Amino acid sequence: MWLPLLLAGVLALLVSLLTTAVMIRVAPKLGFVDKPGGRKIHDNPKPLLGGVGIVAGFTLPLLLGVATVYLAGDAVIRTLHDVPDIAALVSGVDRQTPLTLGFLGGVAALHVLGLIDDRRALGAMPKLLVQLLIAAALVIGFDVRAMHFLDAVVGGAWLSWLLTVLWIVAITNAFNFLDNMDGLSAGVGAVATTAFLVAALSIQQWFVAATLVCLLGTLLGFLWWNFPPARIFMGDSGSMVIGFILGLLTVRTTFLQPGQSFAAGWYVVFAPLLVLALPLYDLVVVSIIRISAGRSPFVGDTNHFSHRLVRRGMSKRTAVLCLYLVTASTSVAAVVLPHVTSELAALALLGQTLLALAVVALLEQHPLPTPPKHVTNGN
Repeated sequence: MWLPLLLAGVLALLVSLLTTAVMIRVAPKLGFVDKPGGRKIHDNPKPLLGGVGIVAGFTLPLLLGVATVYLAGDAVIRTLHDVPDIAALVSGVDRQTPLTLGFLGGVAALHVLGLIDDRRALGAMPKLLVQLLIAAALVIGFDVRAMHFLDAVVGGAWLSWLLTVLWIVAITNAFNFLDNMDGLSAGVGAVATTAFLVAALSIQQWFVAATLVCLLGTLLGFLWWNFPPARIFMGDSGSMVIGFILGLLTVRTTFLQPGQSFAAGWYVVFAPLLVLALPLYDLVVVSIIRISAGRSPFVGDTNHFSHRLVRRGMSKRTAVLCLYLVTASTSVAAVVLPHVTSELAALALLGQTLLALAVVALLEQHPLPTPPKHVTNGN
């Protein structure tokens, strides 16, 4: 079972790595350059087509997998009939082919939206509207939704649809907001993807695991060029796609052990919240700061947690690594959560995440260092 997953991850990494390298040269020629100035914290112009590498690395292995199953799925199962996990993966790819193609169509549409915005800055409302439409098309068109138990409470799927669309759009924008420093959005995305991958493997959701492997590979390939000091930026065409993919895959993951009922493990619904606690925290806090100042929450500034750490004396690389570690610490709780057998243990894991966010909040509230007074030699 590990071999096809490993091959998919390596292919995603190589495609992302090579495509991004090409984009470093192509982007300036096409006018996709992020210039310093204003709220930007980089000192030199940077190519701005890294999202192309991310999308290429993620999409190609999935399309190859779907094509392989379509053309030779039965032959693969006959040849490897004594490996039940392979048969389960092939069967899962076959069942999920329509959703996969619709999902990749949504990724492509969001990527194009990001490219347009990277080239000539669209307004916040048009982007938000398109995000909502893309998410709604997938959620309603393919009935991809969370919290099915709400159907009996409200008399239909409408509330589940609504909450799922809002969740996907929230995660999409959380990673868009998080793309404010070299290597941050891709690195946090890689840590979160690893956590979801471990959870998916542990509950034998093979198709979701394969998709997560593709995402992890493409993020690691892109990070080769984006880790500080970055040689290329992903732009909105990459950051929105990362959030969109994670938002949808968290909905597709049950987080329940095989044979476990929702009533017995209801607390697993919090697993995605634990993994994505930091991006969501940053989204909420920065939005509140901007709204309190009378500005749109979608207008960029330097009030993100990463910026605050740098203003408190950290280097950019150290600040990015700090956010990786915070995400990893909350992710550990999410990986363990599907395996706990009591509500008390689940609450303890939730409390651990809240404590981690409390540390983040304290770091944000700590006063900025006072600049040293000008000292003269007395002459």
